[in-house]
Amino acid sequence: MIKYIDDFRQEIPAKKIAKRINEIAPNHRIQIMEVCGGHTNAIFRFGIRGLLPESIKLLSGPGCPVCVTPNRTIDTAIELSNRDDVIITTFGDMIRVPGSYTSLLAQRAKGRDIRICLSPMDALAIAKENPLKKVVFIGVGFETTAPCIAVSVQTARLQNISNYFLLCALKTMPHALAALLESDDVRIDGFICPGHVSAITGLSMYESLVQKYNIPCVVAGFEPTDILSTIELIVRQIVQHRAAVENQYTRVVKYEGNTKAREILESLFVPCDSSWRGIGTIPQSGYGLSESYREFDILSHIDLDIPEVKETPGCICGNIMRGKHTPLDCKLFAKVCTPEDPQGACMVSAEGTCAAYYKYRD
Repeated sequence: MIKYIDDFRQEIPAKKIAKRINEIAPNHRIQIMEVCGGHTNAIFRFGIRGLLPESIKLLSGPGCPVCVTPNRTIDTAIELSNRDDVIITTFGDMIRVPGSYTSLLAQRAKGRDIRICLSPMDALAIAKENPLKKVVFIGVGFETTAPCIAVSVQTARLQNISNYFLLCALKTMPHALAALLESDDVRIDGFICPGHVSAITGLSMYESLVQKYNIPCVVAGFEPTDILSTIELIVRQIVQHRAAVENQYTRVVKYEGNTKAREILESLFVPCDSSWRGIGTIPQSGYGLSESYREFDILSHIDLDIPEVKETPGCICGNIMRGKHTPLDCKLFAKVCTPEDPQGACMVSAEGTCAAYYKYRD
């Protein structure tokens, strides 16, 4: 395992790739967006930006699942937590995301039953232990986490666990990338495509983007030489006036992806319109439970009256995730908004752009 880390963090190979990028980079500005929050964190951690010529600008995109989850989802979870017959279960980061008026963390401090899980299977175990409660797992994430959430639902059916439910807010990548390209907010000349998502989906989902928008799409790993090699591939495509799907992360990502995981997703979920923080509703960009599994959707059992959804005044998370602004443009950043007291979703998760800027700002 160490081999697959150390071999991709060696200084001399990284500097050689950076030198090639500097040699081939055109004089005009190229703007490349890394879609995945894991890439954003790695780019800051390893100082990738400092190795690139001034003509290449990296933009951070909407690849953090916690960050793109809109306030309405958080507000819905908070309203559910107010019910005495409900236990809310969630991944750790979600508990700290501020909603319109409060957070799940604040709700838990008031005595509401809100539990952090490492896996949806942990939530399923809680449901088995509490048969008189409705145990709701907040299902957020992209194609990466969707299969394990789907398996938890399959298992609930097989084991006849009827008190396990999802608050489903899963999202998918391709339509979001298209929405960014069709926006007038920012120019994107190439995508550093997410490695973990692509390990599930394969490469075919990027082909329509390349064909329709004539934009390079290269799937990347998460180590320094991975990211630098990906940038080199994108820049070469641009200077050669071509666009293609390429796979830098060949040691993990295959063209067909994980066929078993894709079969599980197709058997439980159907595409649906989904709301993204800062972007709005994108048609067919989410997963909803199919009709045959709708019984596990908590909103098919409980009617909620959600108060007016509001955003934190001054927070520009939405513009940051579209690549229109950086955290340095936000008046709240590092003053009012810190990892200890996040005012916006991008400061909560380690994959959030604001969190990365804050941690590595020096």
